[in-house]
Amino acid sequence: MAKNRQNDTEAKGTTPGEETVSQTEEAVEEVTGEAVAEEAEAEAEEAEEVAKSPEELMEEKIKAAETKAAENYDRLLRSTAEFDNYKKRSAREFQESKKYANEAFIKQLLPVIDNLERAVESIGDEGDDSGQGVIEGVKMTLSEIFKVFDKFHLKPLESEGKPFDPNFHQAVIQEETNAVPENTVVKEMQKGYLLHDRLIRPAMVVVSKAAALSAGENEKAEAE
Repeated sequence: MAKNRQNDTEAKGTTPGEETVSQTEEAVEEVTGEAVAEEAEAEAEEAEEVAKSPEELMEEKIKAAETKAAENYDRLLRSTAEFDNYKKRSAREFQESKKYANEAFIKQLLPVIDNLERAVESIGDEGDDSGQGVIEGVKMTLSEIFKVFDKFHLKPLESEGKPFDPNFHQAVIQEETNAVPENTVVKEMQKGYLLHDRLIRPAMVVVSKAAALSAGENEKAEAE
């Protein structure tokens, strides 16, 4: 291999040392050429700047400053809009939190109200004087509780006799009847409640469905 390299070198008429020096000189010349080109370009730019009048230079600086100012103003507008949206969102979330702050407490209290109402319904108007006194006391207690509920914007749903609405009602059973239209709430098993405009408990209801016709009614319907 070395012999071949030596032959190639001898064929070119140069020694190995001379070849290395030649390559180094070529690399130096290349780097020097690039540096000279860059320096010439910089000098050309300087000459161009010098060739411009002070008015032109000032106008360019003013345009550059105006562009920078416009960019900063645009960023300021975006930041201001984002901050305003953040404030509005935070205020809305705070109001929602404040509005429904008592929801968990009220949900825990509703079963107590259910039991008091069942106690009143179970005794009704029958019983001795002492029993009636207790019932009247329970009724007064319920009345006061509902006044407090009203202050906190808690309202019971009026369901009986209304069309069944799956958004507010939970159907427990269906009852066959032709006394009311189909899918009508005929009985309320448990009251539903709204806190402001939010449903916190659906009403458990009995829903009507069309009763099956008897044999005589079937014959009459077919005759018609």
